[in-house]
Amino acid sequence: MDFDDDAGLDASQVEDARGMPFGGMAIGGGAIGLIALVAAVLFGVNPGHILGGGGGGGGGAPTAGSLSSKCRTGADADQADDCRIVGVVNSVQAYWKKEFTDQGRTYTVARTRLFSGQTSTACGTASSEVGPFYCPGDKRVYLDLGFFQELHDRFGAKGGPFAQAYVVAHEYGHHVQDLLGTMNRVGNDRQGATSGSVRLELQADCYAGVWAKHAVQTGFFSKPFTQSDIAEALDAAGAVGDDRIQQRAQGRVDPESFTHGTSAQREHWFSTGYDTGAPSRCDTFSGGI
Repeated sequence: MDFDDDAGLDASQVEDARGMPFGGMAIGGGAIGLIALVAAVLFGVNPGHILGGGGGGGGGAPTAGSLSSKCRTGADADQADDCRIVGVVNSVQAYWKKEFTDQGRTYTVARTRLFSGQTSTACGTASSEVGPFYCPGDKRVYLDLGFFQELHDRFGAKGGPFAQAYVVAHEYGHHVQDLLGTMNRVGNDRQGATSGSVRLELQADCYAGVWAKHAVQTGFFSKPFTQSDIAEALDAAGAVGDDRIQQRAQGRVDPESFTHGTSAQREHWFSTGYDTGAPSRCDTFSGGI
């Protein structure tokens, strides 16, 4: 995954709250349980169900200042993880803005907030153990960069730059669902092999694949992604399948408690998005999944 060295980055789309204090109630072990159980809700779209506190509101005033001076071009994105996130966020949102415009819709930019340890959000106070997530309350993606090492160490993913890009694109898939009103289709159907929650997550995987298909057209990358890049995304998607996480955490698989889909399903829907490049082919709410 190589950025165009001359591509200009817009660091205003990424807030840097690393090392900042926060407000609200901290998450306790009793509220979420062990990290293995937290993994079952990785990439969640509504952390209010598992986060401490009510509406944290944002805690402090993180800015893009430090990133603006550090992350200016695609060459910077190739050198540092935080600048890489800026570049991917820019590309993902450039794609969806054009797609929405082509469909006669308006795309609203969503910021990503980088944090370390814990942070306050409109969905409650979150810790790093929750994993990356999108909060519809403040329309932000929250990400602790340490998650990528966790993905490798605890969940067996190979990692790599494009695995990181997949995670970001998946979370922005939830933002797209929020803008389109798709989240409302889930209701209270939040667990089970064919639940609304699983369908929502698989659609976000598919949307991530759609972006990957068109990413080079956004002007941030020097060339199309390689099969090695795509393999990194598929590996990351498979690593956080409900079945694989449950087998690792408890030695058995319980489909009735699925929230995100199996490893095979996550890989399938990312591939569907990537192979077709068509958001319309990401309808996980009709028929089988």
